Amino acid sequence: MSVLPQLLSAGLQYAPAVVLDELGIVVVRTWLRDTWGAWSRDRRRVVVASGLSAVQERCVLAHELEHVFADDADCNSPVARIRQERRADLQAARRLVAISDLAEVAQWATDVQTAAAELRVTERLLEVRLNDLRGEGWPWRHQGGSRIAG
Repeated sequence: MSVLPQLLSAGLQYAPAVVLDELGIVVVRTWLRDTWGAWSRDRRRVVVASGLSAVQERCVLAHELEHVFADDADCNSPVARIRQERRADLQAARRLVAISDLAEVAQWATDVQTAAAELRVTERLLEVRLNDLRGEGWPWRHQGGSRIAG
């Protein structure tokens, strides 16, 4: 199987574990104290915390795969590290949550927890995707009023 179809797919069909496997990136599951995952460019492996749910692991793998695509290395600059993490979150959310899937779920889901479960993503990654889309017209978003008019 070629990795290209997986790279072109998005949403519920996106399988980051398959893409990592096709790229020859080893995934190691082990106990991690303060993170759910990490990409080691030097060792060409992704480390994932053991004990994650299938949804959590799917999201972590998608996030770490974005570090692979960007060829991110360990970064000593806190600002650059934050930028790398935000970019990886955003790109992972875009691949994991297709607009067509989101639109379908938005027709019936009553809250972000239900929507995230149906989309097979964490609530946090769904929030990243909704923020990316500016939340315009999407349910479950708290639309703030004007700071001037309330």
